[in-house]
Amino acid sequence: MEADRCPDCRQPWDEATDPENEFKWRGELAKCHACAAAARAIAQHEKAGGDTRGLHVHVTRG
Repeated sequence: MEADRCPDCRQPWDEATDPENEFKWRGELAKCHACAAAARAIAQHEKAGGDTRGLHVHVTRG
């Protein structure tokens, strides 16, 4: 991991934290339908009283 970059967006710290750049960034939403399917499976399991600790979801296309 590079210490001079934000761990989330990977932009260089000096640019990403410069107050002059505050409104120069643009965020766009993207929905990963595979992740959404995984989240739905977890929510359904949890709603049924299932324990989610240590739970992993295997996502397949089908």
